[in-house]
Amino acid sequence: MKKFVSIVVAFFATTLALFASGAKEISPSISNEITVYAYDAFCGDWGPGAKVVQAFKEKTGIDVNLVSAGDAIEMLTKVELEKSNPKADVVVGISDDMAMKAYNSNLFESYNSPSLNDIPAFLQFDNQNRLLPFDYGNFAFVYDSEKIAKEELPTSLEDLTNPKYKNKVILIDPRTSSVGLGLLIWSREVFGDNYLTWWNKMKDNALTITEGWSSAYGMFTSGEAPITLSYTTSPVYHVMYEDTTRYQTIIFDEGHSATIEGVGLLKSSNNKEKAKQFIDFLLTDAQLDIATANSMYPTNSKTELPSAFDWAPKPNVTLSLDASDIENNLDTWLNQWTDVMSK
Repeated sequence: MKKFVSIVVAFFATTLALFASGAKEISPSISNEITVYAYDAFCGDWGPGAKVVQAFKEKTGIDVNLVSAGDAIEMLTKVELEKSNPKADVVVGISDDMAMKAYNSNLFESYNSPSLNDIPAFLQFDNQNRLLPFDYGNFAFVYDSEKIAKEELPTSLEDLTNPKYKNKVILIDPRTSSVGLGLLIWSREVFGDNYLTWWNKMKDNALTITEGWSSAYGMFTSGEAPITLSYTTSPVYHVMYEDTTRYQTIIFDEGHSATIEGVGLLKSSNNKEKAKQFIDFLLTDAQLDIATANSMYPTNSKTELPSAFDWAPKPNVTLSLDASDIENNLDTWLNQWTDVMSK
């Protein structure tokens, strides 16, 4: 009897161990939660993150662990460092100027979302759909109309280096921010190989150079400087949520650099079907919330925008650089920028 009981106990112990082991192995694939990495502004108080996640939960019943993972550059670095121990399913906010780095990481999986049918072809910057566009806009300088008169505004990037703007401009570091990187590329588009001359003069007018857009714009709205780097669409937020036209965009005749933000599915995801549902939601139901909170244009052509977007002037000229040119030279440009700005 003791021998029989020992055999039964051993049998059940082994069975339980197998079941426990099996449950541990399959738990990621049956989890009702996905993890989404997004840039800080998307997740912050001004961003659409919380509202989008709640609406997605109500529609699908799927939980989203939304992680604020820095700016676009920091997010991409984070998922690369986690390659051997991946944590995220979806990454929100890799811009088209960072696209080649994302592709070369080999971390993103192609996803031909049905929502792409409603997105114009000129916004679909990845022909393999590893990054799907969810919003877009143009970089610009925004000014406080209560601190600086319209007739005193700069008329070009070159004019912005005028000594009369000393300590009146807030810039953003291109090494840590996609918005800061946008200005670096913008300066290349306008000045070509002479872009460092512009930066050498511009640094004297900068009150400070912040690590990210959120801190720069927070300082700007707190009144620390009357001009900051942002987007042509930034005034939309203030019109919609603060009922003020105090903050307005400066348009340069020479043109403005464009940016398209993408969302990507990670190959390592254990919840790909749920992750795809989130991406589809981002490209459809969430478009208006993203557009109004981010103060950016939605990519889905079916999205109807509120009248506040009338306060977002569109540039007469949109500038761009070839993605391969950026990929091949970006490290050099950043090193050159660092050398100039540190002197």
